[in-house]
Amino acid sequence: METSFSSHPWLLIFITLSTVHAQLPGSWELLVPNAGVASMHTAVTRFNTVVLLDRTNIGPSRKMLLKGHCRYDRNDGVLKKDCYAHTVVFDLQTNAIRPLMILTDTWCSSGQFLPDGTLLQTGGDLDGFKKIRKFEPCEPDRFCDWVELKDVELINGRWYATNQILPDGTVIIVGGRGTNTVEYYPPRKTQNGAVELKFLAEVEDNQMDNLYPYVHLLPNSHLFIFANNKAVMYDHEDNKVIHEYPELLGGPRNYPSAGSSAMLALDGDFKTAVIVICGGAEYGAFIERSTDTPAHGSCGRIIATDPNPVWEMEDMPFGRIMGDMVMLPTGDVLIINGAQSGTQGFEMGSNPCLNPVLYRPDQPIGLRFMTLNPGTVPRMYHSTANLLPDGRVLLAGSNPHYLYNFAAEFPTELRLEAFSPEYLSSDRANIRPVIEEIPETVRYGEEFDVFVTVPLPVVGVVEVNFGNAPFATHSFSQGQRLVKLTVTPSVPVDGRYRIKCTAPPNGAVAPPGYYMAFAVNQGVPSVARWVHLVP
Repeated sequence: METSFSSHPWLLIFITLSTVHAQLPGSWELLVPNAGVASMHTAVTRFNTVVLLDRTNIGPSRKMLLKGHCRYDRNDGVLKKDCYAHTVVFDLQTNAIRPLMILTDTWCSSGQFLPDGTLLQTGGDLDGFKKIRKFEPCEPDRFCDWVELKDVELINGRWYATNQILPDGTVIIVGGRGTNTVEYYPPRKTQNGAVELKFLAEVEDNQMDNLYPYVHLLPNSHLFIFANNKAVMYDHEDNKVIHEYPELLGGPRNYPSAGSSAMLALDGDFKTAVIVICGGAEYGAFIERSTDTPAHGSCGRIIATDPNPVWEMEDMPFGRIMGDMVMLPTGDVLIINGAQSGTQGFEMGSNPCLNPVLYRPDQPIGLRFMTLNPGTVPRMYHSTANLLPDGRVLLAGSNPHYLYNFAAEFPTELRLEAFSPEYLSSDRANIRPVIEEIPETVRYGEEFDVFVTVPLPVVGVVEVNFGNAPFATHSFSQGQRLVKLTVTPSVPVDGRYRIKCTAPPNGAVAPPGYYMAFAVNQGVPSVARWVHLVP
């Protein structure tokens, strides 16, 4: 049977790229051929497991629930008796997949880890609209599962909202479809109901473009909130906007026109925060259901803590929508997944963007982007990317269909893959550090020692960087953060190197919780050790 490149143009692009892929950095590996579910939401736990979460009313998945654990819902239009799993936990050590059970609809919901390592998960559609759920992770050989809270619910129902942990360990929940408010978990006793955020209504257009707002906690304790093409600084203590940023040119950037966003690593005196927003769909593509309208390739970069901030513009090598921006342990940003044409929504994207791109923030403008080795699996609408403790990036999901569809041009994707950045290449193994000793718990401002070993002698400073585990969904990693600790040059001690470190000074720089602690030697990270940062 002949293959028509006119009907599958991305195949031609892949064949062309594959002829040169050996010259491009990075490598790919298939971890699991069938995870059972297409992950719409993904989060890595401190037990080196990964929670994969789809929506419940999607019909049969490819993973059964444990016997006797079926879900009964007379309002489910597809399966009223549902014995299929729609969420699983993935063991990074063994690649084993265990089914989990969730009762209410998690379609396009939001999440964030709490200070004790529990995953807070909020909202969704239909019976999940006002739901609050928790997953308290456990060792891979133990049993833990979702718990749907009965004593508390969201004040406003939330679909397409964003969560962000705050300096005191509480969580703010921002926006949602038709919900231009914020609220908090746990609910604030001094506050009666949700708080109106007029900004979200002001930036809404006739195709929305204000859903899944980009929310970043700044080191001054305020929030940077971006929706459509505008941003504000928000004081969550007094619930008011205290600064309006200039408009970002280049079209809408949030759902359904989504590019992605990341806050660059915090370091030095921790007073400066830089936000980067890349990609997005052409305005109108969603309304017109245009699958072939080229995506934008522009990126805006702004010093959010500057008193007179301006956007610095640059272009990616590719136009991209539905890309994920993953903070690597080095401080570089991996941009991966997505498409080069169309918009977000069911069957509304085309021309998959198979090449990841590395954004190197310390390079001069014009030299910051590096094109990487392309993958072979299109990761389109409803796909995710998450940093793993060993420095790889996990790729999951892609289901641009209302139900599971394995016969489409871009089928429902159940494979789990890992992308290894160039820092994990074999020629750098002799400078890769190993953390031999690090405290399990550190307090704000505490000085502590980290001991590492390295095959070759250390030259220069070995960094110790704290990266949290965000909640990845819809091209944005909610709560994502990398903090470069203040360290002294390493000192040889009995065959190891001792690095004196100072923990982050407060919860505005690094909210309380569990962090992956990486030692980074000449741009090569160790396997992380989980550290609990507490007040």
